[in-house]
Amino acid sequence: MTTAAAAMPNARRGTIPVFAAATAVTVSNIYFTQPLLEQIARSFHISAAAAGLVATAGQIGYALGIVAIVPLADGARLRRLSAVLLTVTALALVAGAFAPSITLLSMAALILSATTVLPQVIMPTAVSMAAKGQAGRVLGAIGTALTMGALVSRSVSGVLAEITGTWRAGFLFSALATAAMLLILPRYMPAGAGREAGESPGYRRLLGSLPGLFPRYPALRMSAALGGLVFAAFSGFWAMLAFHLTQQPIGLGSAAVGLFGIAAVPGALAARYSGRMADRWGPTAVNAVSLTSVALALALFLVAGDSLVALLVGCNLLGYGTTSGQIANQVRVFTAGPEVRARLNTLYMFSVFAGGATGTAVAGALFAAYGWSGAIGGGFGFLGLAVVVLALHTRRTRGGSVVADDADSAMDAGTSGGPSLPGPDLAAVAGQEAPGR
Repeated sequence: MTTAAAAMPNARRGTIPVFAAATAVTVSNIYFTQPLLEQIARSFHISAAAAGLVATAGQIGYALGIVAIVPLADGARLRRLSAVLLTVTALALVAGAFAPSITLLSMAALILSATTVLPQVIMPTAVSMAAKGQAGRVLGAIGTALTMGALVSRSVSGVLAEITGTWRAGFLFSALATAAMLLILPRYMPAGAGREAGESPGYRRLLGSLPGLFPRYPALRMSAALGGLVFAAFSGFWAMLAFHLTQQPIGLGSAAVGLFGIAAVPGALAARYSGRMADRWGPTAVNAVSLTSVALALALFLVAGDSLVALLVGCNLLGYGTTSGQIANQVRVFTAGPEVRARLNTLYMFSVFAGGATGTAVAGALFAAYGWSGAIGGGFGFLGLAVVVLALHTRRTRGGSVVADDADSAMDAGTSGGPSLPGPDLAAVAGQEAPGR
């Protein structure tokens, strides 16, 4: 039996690669417009600030999708849900490609970003289909694809725009890729409802249950804090990198940011193995490695920020640390409450999104006041808070006050040969025609 087959023994062959490909394709829809804003501004004869409405609309749409759509995965028919999301996304991309005004383009960006939350539906679904003790391995593959899609999409859209001479080519290319996923992905999703058992709660009940999950699940609180703080440092760096690269003594063009995204791919690929580490040693150990990697990256940015080599090495360390930490956090979250995985992921991702927005705003203010060192200092501040969160969690765990809700106790020893406490049964549900919740 292959590694993939062992991870999902009851799923259709090729499920993990299909899930990973769908994740990379759909998440790219959030990021591919960023290098196109200058062309969009010239096309509509508007200012750069006005063209930025497209990016702003995308951020708002993604936040709305996380809150309003992702919880549906706990009760909706997953094949139908994935097909609807991909269809709406593809149509919105086509509408964006032919948009005659910045207003209509921004509306298309809002819609396609809201339905592009499909990766956050795929992840809890994949964990529910995983064999016992294989959640980290599965999330490692899909989480790496998520980062790859985000990193590579900017460069691909920029190249397409340069070759064709129009920003609209990026929208059409993404529409075709999304349509291809529409023909493939739904067949690999479980046939039944998102929840493994029980009656399907109504939509209002799904949303109404969200606030009560934070006090109920310590694992969610810890993962949300770590994820938000690390992503704040990550987002602050990438938001200020273009400004830093264009200033002396480096003096590069803004296109270099896209090249740095490609250069950071090795770090993202290496993070795939963090899922296996989480299965073997638990997510807290991976979080410690994650924070160490981020600390090394920030140190390089601070002491050798004018060196392209140091920046490239730091980008890979930062990418590895951020991605591996996210994988560990989601392993903890998904194994804490199998019956509410999608809703836990909603709260987790909303916290990460909020952290990224906060980190970008703080880095911008510090960069304006103190330059590059100020922005990186802000990243160290977020990292320091994350270290405190992890240290307090470790202390409580050793003291015995954190028990079943922490996914460190949910890791199964069956694949690692090491000791662990009992965890939830992650029996595969692929192919089950489960009753509605």
